[in-house]
Order: sequence, then C-alpha cells, then structure tokens
Amino acid sequence: MPKEPTTYPKAYENQEFLHSRDGRALRILAEYHEPMSRLAHYNVTDTVVFMGSARLHSAEDAAAAVAAAKRGDGDPAAAERMQNMSVYYEAARELARRLTEWSKGLGDDQRRFVVCTGGGPGIMEAANRGASEAKGLNVGLTISLPFEEFDNPYISRELAFHFHYFFMRKFWFLYLAKAMIFFPGGYGTLDELFETLTLVQTQKIRKKMPMVLFGAAFWDKVVNLDALVEAGTISPEDLDLLYHTDSVDDAFEFVTSGLLEHAIDTPGPTL
Repeated sequence: MPKEPTTYPKAYENQEFLHSRDGRALRILAEYHEPMSRLAHYNVTDTVVFMGSARLHSAEDAAAAVAAAKRGDGDPAAAERMQNMSVYYEAARELARRLTEWSKGLGDDQRRFVVCTGGGPGIMEAANRGASEAKGLNVGLTISLPFEEFDNPYISRELAFHFHYFFMRKFWFLYLAKAMIFFPGGYGTLDELFETLTLVQTQKIRKKMPMVLFGAAFWDKVVNLDALVEAGTISPEDLDLLYHTDSVDDAFEFVTSGLLEHAIDTPGPTL
C-alpha cells in the first residue's frame, strides 16, 4: 500500500519556525505592522503619552488602606505613603479626562491626541481611566514580563496591544506621540524619560513635542538636572526641554497650547 505523502506546514503557519531564533525578524515585523494596521483601522493618528509608576493607587484605594492599617490590618507607614502618592494618580486621571474632552471637541474626523499609556496599573490605569470617563478611545501598550502582569480595565479593548520586545513598544510610544507627560515613577519611567530626552536632544526626534514632568517635589529630589549643567555635561538650554508643574491646570494649558501651535496641522506619525 503506498505511503501517504508527507505534508508540511506553510512557512507562515509553522509555529516552530515562527518561535525560533531564525523567526525573530518576523516577530519584530509583526510588532510593527499589526499595531499599525489596527491603529489605522480605528483612525488613531497621534497620541498624548502618559508615563509613570505602576505602583501608585487611587485615592479611594489609599483611603481604604489607611483605614485598614488603623484597624491593625496593614503597615501604617506604607498606607500613609500610598495616600500621599495617590494625588498623582488622581491628577493623571483628571488630566487625561480633560485632554480627551478637549481632543474630542476639535471636530476632526480623525481621532487626534488620543491618550496612550503602558497599559498597566498605577499612573497608566489612572490615565486610561480618565480618558474612558470622558468616553474617549484610549491606547494601552503592555509588555510581557516574567512576573504577574495585566491590562488595566479602562483601556479601549480594540486598542489594547501586547508586546514582547521593549524596543518595539518604545517605538510605538514615540512614533505617534505629540506630547508626553511623566508622572513619578521608577526605573521604567526614568528609562523612558531619558531615552526620550536623548532622542530630542540629538534631534533624532525633530517634532516639537511638549514634555511635562508632573510632580516638582518628586522630580527635583530624584533627578538633579541642574547638576548636569554645572558639570558641563548638558547645555543650559537642555533644561528647557521639560516643563515642571504640580498643577493639572498648568499641565493642560501647556500641552494643549503646544499641540495647537506645533501639531494640529500635522496629523499622523512624525519623528
């Protein structure tokens, strides 16, 4: 009896190859083309990116932690710190809501200046939440990590992206961004801040992009940029790349003014 012919999967259906070392270039291209296709489908042309810690909590959750600590259930110092830092969660939430309402009022068929975050908890959740409360589409760019991860529940489901490669995720943060707002954060936020500053300073990013450091007391303590000027390792004018504020009103005015001046007539990705 003749043997059945051996069948092999087509190359683009060969999971063993696609997940192999030799298939890496295709995986990288997929993390470029799939987001591009989906963003174009939903007519998202540019974004306002919110960066900040995944470890911050809402005022409501912080108040609950403080109450629990007073009952003897939890660390009082940690609960107090959570409550103190919750002001940034609420500020990000309010700012994202106001920016979303503003962008929806531009009367453009394209979706302009859509709130975009890293898709996780903390400041990311706050910004997606604020945009959602304004009934606006918003973007979440999550990343696969070895510890537990999750998308926050406020991301528009059709614009929830999940990346393996950090550099492709960073590309999508910057490629569509027309403004960036940095709230208090840890290593990840600092990495994103300084990579953005490097690209702007070296003019690899040429677009005029408002960049806000929100939380002056935090940033002044954590990052002493004046010391770099004093040492001669950056120029005094490099300090002007960032706008420092503790005010949602100031941040809103600075970002929207910058967008109207530099970005309103240039929809779509620019670097």
